[in-house]
Amino acid sequence: MSLLSLIHYSTFQLLLTDILENIVRKKIFAVDIDGTITLNGMGTIHLGALSRLRALKEEGHFIIPVTGRSSVEGYLLSIFGGLTHMAVGENGGCITFGDKIQHKLLGNKGECIHALATIQTKLDGEIKEKPVFPRMTEVVLERTFDIEKARKIINDENLNVILTDSGYAFHINSKGIDKGSGFLEALKILDADLNDAIVIGDSDTDIPLFKIVKNSIAVTNSTENLKKIAKIVTTKKSGEGVLEGLDMISFEDD
Repeated sequence: MSLLSLIHYSTFQLLLTDILENIVRKKIFAVDIDGTITLNGMGTIHLGALSRLRALKEEGHFIIPVTGRSSVEGYLLSIFGGLTHMAVGENGGCITFGDKIQHKLLGNKGECIHALATIQTKLDGEIKEKPVFPRMTEVVLERTFDIEKARKIINDENLNVILTDSGYAFHINSKGIDKGSGFLEALKILDADLNDAIVIGDSDTDIPLFKIVKNSIAVTNSTENLKKIAKIVTTKKSGEGVLEGLDMISFEDD
């Protein structure tokens, strides 16, 4: 083979490699857990949705639980479910990742505990912590009080926290911490591109994530606020909606 032919062949190989890399470019799926891939309020996983996500992981994509639950719970789901060994938990406050477990704390639990104490002294009624898996960066509360009144106290006292409603609990997190900021930190760990992300969720706590990811799927049981900004809103709820949404994303990509 002549030198010119070798040059042409090498150029062709490079072009082919570039084309193939674009075709099979890895996606990063940020997937909420409760209300999204669960069957009920007790956290039972929709096995069909989990199986589909696992298949995507086996095709080379990243599947990352991004949840209001603890990052450890999300990480255990990734281990036993055959997903990417990473989870963004506590509504963005903590990332647990790696084959040898590591934690990256993004929030400050101390200021959340201080905020809880302040709210309890200024708001009438019983404000109780919810019995949940231990948290490293947030405080989780029962949904038994007026959240808007509590938010006003936070604002009036200039507390460095936010109070959100996941639909399952109220969460006190450090200001600037949310699922969007947590997911961006996870992308840095993965050395992945935000433009390759796809997000699936159902609650207002997913809104910061939907705002930064162009490809978003809201299952039909999602809040109206989330549906308004989603690229796709499914006709089915929770796990069935995840399956439907993934089919719609695949169709649009084609």
